[in-house]
Amino acid sequence: MMKKYILALDEGTTSARAILFDKNCNIVSMAQHEIPQKYPHPGWVEQDPMDIYGNQYAALTECVIKSGVSVSEIAAIGITNQRETAIVWNKETGKPICNAIVWQCRRSADICKQLEAQGVGEYVKKTTGLRLDPYFSGTKVKWILDNVSGAKELADQGKLMFGTVDTWLVWKLTGSEVFVTDRTNASRTLMCNIHTGEWDQKMLDILGVPASMLPTIKSSSEIYGYMELMGERIPISGIAGDQQAALFGQCCFETGSAKNTYGTGCFLLANTGHAAISSSNGLLTTIAATAAGEPIEYALEGSVFVGGAVVQWLRDELKVIENSAQSEELASKVSDSGGVYVVPAFAGLGAPHWDMNARGTVVGLTRGSNTNHIIYACLESIAYQTQDVIDAINEDMSAICGDGCLISRLQVDGGASANNLLMQMQADISQIDICVPKNAEATAAGAAYLAGLAVGFYKDRAELCAMAESGREFSPKINVQEQKKKLSAWRRAVRACREFARED
Repeated sequence: MMKKYILALDEGTTSARAILFDKNCNIVSMAQHEIPQKYPHPGWVEQDPMDIYGNQYAALTECVIKSGVSVSEIAAIGITNQRETAIVWNKETGKPICNAIVWQCRRSADICKQLEAQGVGEYVKKTTGLRLDPYFSGTKVKWILDNVSGAKELADQGKLMFGTVDTWLVWKLTGSEVFVTDRTNASRTLMCNIHTGEWDQKMLDILGVPASMLPTIKSSSEIYGYMELMGERIPISGIAGDQQAALFGQCCFETGSAKNTYGTGCFLLANTGHAAISSSNGLLTTIAATAAGEPIEYALEGSVFVGGAVVQWLRDELKVIENSAQSEELASKVSDSGGVYVVPAFAGLGAPHWDMNARGTVVGLTRGSNTNHIIYACLESIAYQTQDVIDAINEDMSAICGDGCLISRLQVDGGASANNLLMQMQADISQIDICVPKNAEATAAGAAYLAGLAVGFYKDRAELCAMAESGREFSPKINVQEQKKKLSAWRRAVRACREFARED
């Protein structure tokens, strides 16, 4: 039977989704299952790996069944996933030895400080493109080996397996036959040499992680193995971490093209081609998605820890809104923030500051400040943090290839990109055009594209670009002087936030 569809599995931080796309990347069917998070201690974030797999499998089967499509018509499966989340399981029993440590978890902060004191920070940056921060998987794995009873002994015996979420899902979906990751996910572990695309033995030695625990690194687009579904074998042929998948799904294939994903956090990536640019401005150098046989491509990335999560905070903790959409409605009742600035450093500040001690701060309150001003300021904080990253990327790229590589247009996706007020804020604060594509599922689309290319469902990148359709666009409505005034006040608020966190 003719292959007509691609199935994308989008395993995010808060939910597991499955989306069935047709050849033109139209959504045929979709299913989503929430994934519970656990907070056993302040700053700790965990998930049960069996919840991750179980909810992803449930979403997968529900999506296919309700589509009415024959499984034999599905050409391939692509996987995109929350990055940096670390899962360790027993090779013999197949059972996780502890909960997954989620990328947001800060428990390995002391490990990072110890390693920094040992003077390995520069080697980490040069080799992995990253920095010593609890965000990344490597120190999470070290924490597990150091703190979970019996883990170190099992690891030394070659009985443990480590994987980011993509590795765990592929291993489970292939019936424990395939133990792989792709270069985009590997490049977020602190253990991969981004220049060779292979595990780095010195980093493994620094972290005390045996090489036997690690999966084989592959490209982002090739056949890794097969999943048995309803009597049919479907190739799993695309893997990319969620942000690199979104970069690919937005067709940001040219040097200087950039996208920002507004999710729980915000993740802005700019394509730098075959040049692994080492940032002087607190950014990360990461591997972009490419197919088997293609040379490695790179991106500069700025990670904002709290993006859409600040809206969740308004809903769940302050209880001033009932749902995310209401933030736009209430913020629109005021013309601006009334001088209020919110720095949502609930888990520290990410790029370009990388201050793990910073904590959330509200400044500029007056007697006339009300709930709507605070909601407005929370939305604005997402745009300001994004602009901090844009400025850093522009500075790094201009040092290498001149002003011709500066970001002049930003492709956006993610849940908060549906907020028109926020998108206009972003255009104003960044003084560039903001483009929300017609297909807002850029991350899942990226996984589908990568899987499709590997099996010949799609011919090449040019075919993918031809399918892209523009959606809503936002242009700046304020002048540069007003933009500079706003940014100056924001930067004062960030300085106040960081100063408060300092110990005398």
